[in-house]
Amino acid sequence: MISAWVVDHPKEKLVRQDIELGPLGPEDVEIQVEHCGLCHSDLSIRNDEWGFSQFPAVLGHEAVGKIVAVGSAAKGLKVGQRAGIGWTANSCMHCHQCLSGHQNLCLTATPTIVGHSGCFASRARAHWVWVIPLPEKIDAANAGPLLCGGITVFDPLAKFAKPTSRVGVVGIGGLGHMAVKFASAFGCDVTAFTSSERKFAEAREFGAHDVLTSHDTANIKKLANSLDLLLITANASLDWESFLGTLAPEGRMHVVAAVPAPIPVPVFPLILGARSISGSPTGAPVAIAEMLEFAAEHAISPTTEHFPMSQINEAFDRLEAGKAHYRIVLDADF
Repeated sequence: MISAWVVDHPKEKLVRQDIELGPLGPEDVEIQVEHCGLCHSDLSIRNDEWGFSQFPAVLGHEAVGKIVAVGSAAKGLKVGQRAGIGWTANSCMHCHQCLSGHQNLCLTATPTIVGHSGCFASRARAHWVWVIPLPEKIDAANAGPLLCGGITVFDPLAKFAKPTSRVGVVGIGGLGHMAVKFASAFGCDVTAFTSSERKFAEAREFGAHDVLTSHDTANIKKLANSLDLLLITANASLDWESFLGTLAPEGRMHVVAAVPAPIPVPVFPLILGARSISGSPTGAPVAIAEMLEFAAEHAISPTTEHFPMSQINEAFDRLEAGKAHYRIVLDADF
């Protein structure tokens, strides 16, 4: 029996309950949760915004804690080790995507918070492949958001950017502020776009070389044909023609935010400049591990504010009101 914060129906408050996880599977690993980030995806699943939520639900998918149990067939992990669980709790391990190292693209992967008991709980479980050891040098109390938001922006940067790249980050929020930190540490020339001028100074502190208002079409157009990678981290409709115009030849616009409406795409600029538009979810386990090592090596940590987990409903309200200062982390106090 464990203690967990449970939501029984869409948009309701979470209630603390005792629940059963059942027997530990042979390939399962169980952690005692110490900290867990509150991600906007938790809010979306609680409110059933995407239409595939399952209730009752235990949310939370950016957990850090110590391993307390290891299944008989689990590999490479041991009791007492500090590790993290992110968006995915399991994948089939036998499809083409899993066998080629792209387990995050498995079509039957199990999200940690949909049809599975998540991490706003005293303990949580995942398949051993998806339980990622934390580097010793990392700030464990603030590492939780790296396991979802961090890898979401790190993965496309690792795949599509180089130290000589000019990178634009649209939206300096929970995702975007980490993207700026990572891209700056890569050595990229970083331009931040934000709808809030009060974030200009912080964006520069995070490593942006230039900061523009995302609604300033005239200044955006001055960047025409200059950006190698444009990372969209804001879930908002934008002046897509102007932003696509910032792409250099062979440039790429990569979307990681849940943009609410279709993106209109003029075809000729794509063809004539060999430009691309793409998107991605979080990342494979090996990519998450590499991201954590990079974050530890470069002392990169999300900008966070902390609540005790017993104030989880107040934290949800703050996030829903748009008042969170980049990322919220809940500290377990069961």
